[in-house]
Amino acid sequence: MVACNETGSSTYVLVCEHASNYIPREYGGLGLPPQDLERHIAWDIGAAALAQQLSSLLDAPLFVSGYSRLLIDCNRPPLAPTSIPVRSEATEIPGNRDLDEAERERRAAAYFWPFQTRIARALDERAAAGRPTALLGIHSFTPIFLGVQRPWHVGVLYARAAAFSQALIARLAADRALVVGDNQPYRVTEEEDYTVPVHGDARGIDAAGIEVRQDLLATTTSKGVAEWASRLAAALSDLQPGARAG
Repeated sequence: MVACNETGSSTYVLVCEHASNYIPREYGGLGLPPQDLERHIAWDIGAAALAQQLSSLLDAPLFVSGYSRLLIDCNRPPLAPTSIPVRSEATEIPGNRDLDEAERERRAAAYFWPFQTRIARALDERAAAGRPTALLGIHSFTPIFLGVQRPWHVGVLYARAAAFSQALIARLAADRALVVGDNQPYRVTEEEDYTVPVHGDARGIDAAGIEVRQDLLATTTSKGVAEWASRLAAALSDLQPGARAG
């Protein structure tokens, strides 16, 4: 994992769980051809660049996972069926079939828990120092999923932090050209998500996932990333998130 701008002054702490498509050589690409490891099934395309620019604009700490979600997903509880997927979208993952418990535990110990422990430590340190904190997971999503077109340009995903998330949605939706998803294209659940429920909701701090459609980020230049980082920074800077009652 990589920690960036850890001493940043922002209320926000950023997490990018699906930043990388890297799989150590010993896993043989999990039996997939190289072109599949460039697809969304392996990582959130454009999310790392977006998170880095947003970290800079907000002066926010950022924690980035350095491994593909196909190896083990850093935004899934280790016991979730999708933690180490045997199928992603319509693609079978040969290297994840029939894993024994020892291999699952080995992957969690090597790739999942170090990432989560580092985030938890940073949040503990902020709490001990009395610093107000809100947590944001930075993601991207595909324009088409299993043949279905997705209309949203950006989505805000949340569970308990409804007031904060609705305020963010309203600020983004003030641009009438944008279609903003309210818990779309995904929903946060305790069974299938980790960052928002564990690092955010369980601590009583505002927490949400931000999903930007990949075709708006994955351009031939960095223009799309810069535009979205600026748009999100402006919307987030208008808010005053932090601890929640209850």
